[in-house]
Amino acid sequence: MLRVGLTGGIGSGKSTVAGRLAEHGAVVVDADKLAREVVEPGTDGLREIVSAFGAAVLDGRGALDRAALAAIVFSEDSARNTLNGIVHPKVQARTAELVDAAPVDAIVLHDVPLLVENGYAPAYHLVVIVDADVEQRVTRLVARGLPERDARNRIAAQADETARRAVADVWLDNSGTPDLVLAAVDELWADRLVPYEANVRHGRAASGPPKVVEYDGTWPAQAARIAARISFAAGGRHVEHIGSTAVPGLAAKDVLDLQLGVTSLAEADDLAPALAAAGFPALGPGFDSVRYPDDDPTAWHKRSHAGADPKRRVALHVRVEGGPAWTWALRFRDWLRGDESARTEYAQVKRDLSTAHSGDPDGVAYRSAKEPWLAAATARADAFHARRPRESSTQAP
Repeated sequence: MLRVGLTGGIGSGKSTVAGRLAEHGAVVVDADKLAREVVEPGTDGLREIVSAFGAAVLDGRGALDRAALAAIVFSEDSARNTLNGIVHPKVQARTAELVDAAPVDAIVLHDVPLLVENGYAPAYHLVVIVDADVEQRVTRLVARGLPERDARNRIAAQADETARRAVADVWLDNSGTPDLVLAAVDELWADRLVPYEANVRHGRAASGPPKVVEYDGTWPAQAARIAARISFAAGGRHVEHIGSTAVPGLAAKDVLDLQLGVTSLAEADDLAPALAAAGFPALGPGFDSVRYPDDDPTAWHKRSHAGADPKRRVALHVRVEGGPAWTWALRFRDWLRGDESARTEYAQVKRDLSTAHSGDPDGVAYRSAKEPWLAAATARADAFHARRPRESSTQAP
């Protein structure tokens, strides 16, 4: 099962996106519909709302007067928080029931207006944001009969673009005509969601030949999103962005290297099913150790996983936090960040090896060919840190 979170500001048109994905076969769980369901007449939800806000929020038939309630909660943060505290737990419980009932091969689309505001993003395999220009959103809301002031208040009460971009794996601009966003949704379904779901279900990692590209300034933000997802799946454990994509200015394969800290390899093995379910299946035994330095090979063992998303490759190394392998990766990263000549040299080594092994389908030969250079680099990294003991760090940047 693939879990996709869908959100966007009010008036952005996410219902259009959800409808198209439903046509393709996605199981859509609409949080707005569930929020209405859990406050229907006779429910505990409605009784709690009346207790909190008074009978003035009921209409003549005893149902919830949404306009009256909105006038209260969209002008006062405390009132909105009270309402959320009543409705959200009930919606979450109903959501869990619907997700559990979906087929094992389903692509479940969770349409959640407050996904960003409530910090839900790490719980999904992928987060899709639908966006449109604010003035266009106001125009759409007014056309639906909402007073302009209320429209602007509702928009202001939601997360801004910066917050949404921070969690967005996919950004769909719905400022144009409907056919444009629908075409983008069709492509998303065919090229990403369908193969991603199959990879997760079969425990299969995305792979590809080793192609070195110029540094991408969005890599750190992408890594932060993936790290949050991994940490969530691993019960809040520490995740670090390592490797070449963590070094500003360094050419690299477009594969994010991350390491997850555990207290033992037995703990790493216990976490493997949760990581696989989150989209990071375990790799074979040949990936589970490193070869430098070799004074105590057992201290350098790890567990290797990789991302299943065909459009965002990830290499995940599960290591004992504070152990030799964990520390080496951080010191190597920080050395490259601080030594321009080393960065230049390493970039050239990678370009040469990626060319030499361009036919390597999964990059195994490329990784093996790098090991002599990496082993020799250990002494240079040690010397760098010895010269700058106060500036070197094994903590997150």
